[in-house]
Amino acid sequence: MSTKVKAQRTATTEAGAASTTAAPAFTLSGPITAMPAYLTEKADEATGEVLQVSRFRYLPGHPRQIRFDAKAGQFNIGGTTPLGNSLRFIPLAWRIFQDDILNMGRKLWAELFFADDKGAVCAVLFHGYSVENLYRLIEPLFYDDLTLADVAVKVTAEKKQTTKEGKTATYYIAQFSYEAADPAEVAARRDFARDFPIWRAETYTGAADMRIQHGYTVPAEEEHHEPEPAAAEPGALPEAA
Repeated sequence: MSTKVKAQRTATTEAGAASTTAAPAFTLSGPITAMPAYLTEKADEATGEVLQVSRFRYLPGHPRQIRFDAKAGQFNIGGTTPLGNSLRFIPLAWRIFQDDILNMGRKLWAELFFADDKGAVCAVLFHGYSVENLYRLIEPLFYDDLTLADVAVKVTAEKKQTTKEGKTATYYIAQFSYEAADPAEVAARRDFARDFPIWRAETYTGAADMRIQHGYTVPAEEEHHEPEPAAAEPGALPEAA
C-alpha cells in the first residue's frame, strides 16, 4: 500500500503534490515506521484503492482566519461567519511575540493554530490583556510538564467596562481555561504539526521578537517572499476524510 502524504519535518523541506489519484494527497519522502495519527484510510470510489488521507485540510501559510472581535465579544470566520462567544480546540501550534503586523503598530501578540470541527486548520490572534491571560494558563501547565498541545483549550469572551471622563465603555478580553483532551486527538495534531509547517504568511515579517513558540515553523523558502501561485492549487492540498 502506498502512502501519499508529504512529510515536512523541518523548515528546509518543500511541499510536493501528488495528483495521480482521485484523492489528491502529499507523498512521503522517506520510509514510514508507523502511520501518522492524522491519517485515516479511505477507499477511492473510482478505483477501489485504499488511500491514506489526512483528517486535516491546510494550505501551508494560509490557515482559515478566525477573528476575535473585542468590541462585540464574538468570534467569527474572516470577519463574516459568526462562531459565538467562545472557542474550544486542541492547539496544533502557537507563538507569543512582539511585532508590527496588520498595520496595527508594534504589539504583544498571541497566535494560536488549531483544527476546527471540520478539519480545517485555523489561526486566531489575541493581544493586550488577552495575552496576559494566556500566560496564566501556560504557566501551571508548564510546571505540570504539559503544554497547550496536551489539553483542550477553551477561550471565552469576558465583558469588561471602563469609565473615562464620565463615559463608560464596554469591551471584551479573552479568558482561557483547559480540560483533559482525548489522547488520540492530541496525537493526531502532534504528528501533523511535526510533518507540516504551521504558520500564517500574513502575520510573518521576519522581525518578530519571539517570547514563546511551539510547533510554529516557517519554511526556509518562504522567509523572504510569498509562495508561488502554483502552491495554492487544490491538487497540492491533503484531502480531508
